[in-house]
Formats: sequence, C-alpha cells, structure tokens
Amino acid sequence: MLEAQKSPCRSDEPVIVFKNVSKVYTLYRNNKEQFLALFHQSKKLRKHRALDHVSLEIYPGESVGIVGNNGAGKSTLLKMITGVTFPTGGEVNVRGRVSALLELTAGFSTELTGRENIYLKGYLLGLNEDQIKEIEADVVAFAELEDYIDQPVRTYSSGMKMRLGFAININTNPEILVIDEALSVGDATFQRKCNAKIRELIKGGVTVIFVSHAAGAVKDICTRAIYLKRGRKIYDGNVDEAVALHGATK
Repeated sequence: MLEAQKSPCRSDEPVIVFKNVSKVYTLYRNNKEQFLALFHQSKKLRKHRALDHVSLEIYPGESVGIVGNNGAGKSTLLKMITGVTFPTGGEVNVRGRVSALLELTAGFSTELTGRENIYLKGYLLGLNEDQIKEIEADVVAFAELEDYIDQPVRTYSSGMKMRLGFAININTNPEILVIDEALSVGDATFQRKCNAKIRELIKGGVTVIFVSHAAGAVKDICTRAIYLKRGRKIYDGNVDEAVALHGATK
C-alpha cells in the first residue's frame, strides 16, 4: 500500500495552475470533412467540450487523485499537464519537470536498441547527454533487460518494451509525476517493484497526479481528490468525499 503524504504548506507556490480552462474538440464525420475544414470552418461541425472552465491549483508534494467516468475530461487534463495538448480557452501553467506514466512506449524507435532508446526518450523528456548517462545504468537494471539492452527494440516482447518505458520515465528524477490508471507493467513481482518506486518518489516529495477508477488505489495514494463530470470540476478536496460522489453517479 502506498502511504499518503501530509498536505503541504500552502505558503508554497503551486506547481500546476489551471485558470478557467476549457478545451473544445471538433468532431469530423470523415477525412474529407476534416480536410475541407482546413480551408473553411463550417458552423455545422459538431463540437465536444472536453473541459469546461476548470480552475485548480496543485502544490509541491501533493498526491492528487483525478476521478470521474469515461468522458469526464481526465485524459484531456493530463494531456495539458504534460504539454501534449493546449487549452481552447483559459490558461495552464506547469512549473517543474514532468514525467508521465501514460503511453510508456511512446517515442520508441523499434529499429534502435534498448540502450539507444534510453537516450532517444531521454532527449524527448528534456534531458541532456550527461543527465542520461547518469541514469542509464539504473534504467537498465530497473527494467531487468541487462541481457537484451543492446538488441533492437523490435525484438522485444510487449512486456519488455513496457518495462523499459516505465524504467526510463521513473528514473528521470521528476518533480511532477503523472500516473494513468492503465499502468500495468510486467508480472506481479515487477508491479510490486514499480509500486515501491512510486512510493519512494512520493515520500521524497514528488508531486503526483493519479488518475483512476479504482477507489481503493486513489485512497491509498492520494491525500486530495478532484472529481470531474462532463468536463466540469464538481468537487475538489477530501478523497473519501470525492470517491463517494464519483461512485454515486456511476
């Protein structure tokens, strides 16, 4: 079980700030409609508001759960924190190095070796060569790929690629760690190893954003929770209360 952290001193500056943030996606019926929209924006195009005027602040060292049904806006919120997408309206500010345990194998080149992919992924995460060299041995050891690290990633099993992706992201010394509920890496023994590493980071004061439908996991990890519903922030505060509200609307 991951141990919850005490709430940080609110005199700290927040590391994540959402100010009245909205995100609207245009829904296209087909590729032709999407192509034509490059030249002319039809008023008939359908719109989906993934986030609707959401404001929040997350402080250093907090472990914050994000709960809500499918389509609530959880993934969109994470993508904004990690810089994958940007708001249609409002302002998002993130202060600190972010590591995301979302799509663990994103950014890999299958023709490169595992070791070469450590460097490739490290560069994509904003590290320089010296910083990557410092974590290289730890990544290889954590992923348990010593015998395979210099083989092309195309020869790896899906589990080996997931372990390598997790090991890279978790060893980059993040200041903000974003964890998706879909995280499932390797066998039970390796998953316990991953949980222990996450626990270590939380104890070390890393700010954690944890998205999950699993009430028990949210309660174990988080000291605060935000409940989203249809793109709106419904509740922000006590974990038990947020989980109860979420459960009542399923």
